Amino acid sequence: MRLRDKINEDVKEAMKAKDAKKRDALRLLMSAFKQIEVDERKELSDEDVIKIIQSQVKRRDDAAMQYRDAGREDLMQIELDEIAYYKEYLPAQLSDDELTLALKEIITKVGATTLKDIGKVMGAASKDLSGKADGKRINECAKSLLS
Repeated sequence: MRLRDKINEDVKEAMKAKDAKKRDALRLLMSAFKQIEVDERKELSDEDVIKIIQSQVKRRDDAAMQYRDAGREDLMQIELDEIAYYKEYLPAQLSDDELTLALKEIITKVGATTLKDIGKVMGAASKDLSGKADGKRINECAKSLLS
């Protein structure tokens, strides 16, 4: 079953269970999918869906931090709840040890030796580790390995 179809089924399940929070969060996600399909005139693959979910998680995380800074714990909690719903559909994230090991292999493969080679490493890592680790984590780990 395609990821988008699974999310659509989960919207229906949330409606049956009268879980308004989950229903609304997943509907927002489905709306983001539809917007991309209309704008780019293409059908989304599972990889596209994962990228959209990741961008939505990042947006929600940024918003939650802003709400926290503004002292709006109630709104922050709404954003964190939506993040929890969305993360169910993302692939498992690499642990720090797994990320370090994968980056060491990539560094060896591209022949990087110094921080000046971070671009080569990030380019290869973005392709190989897409969806498995956040870009910020990849960058920080790569920098520590190259310095």
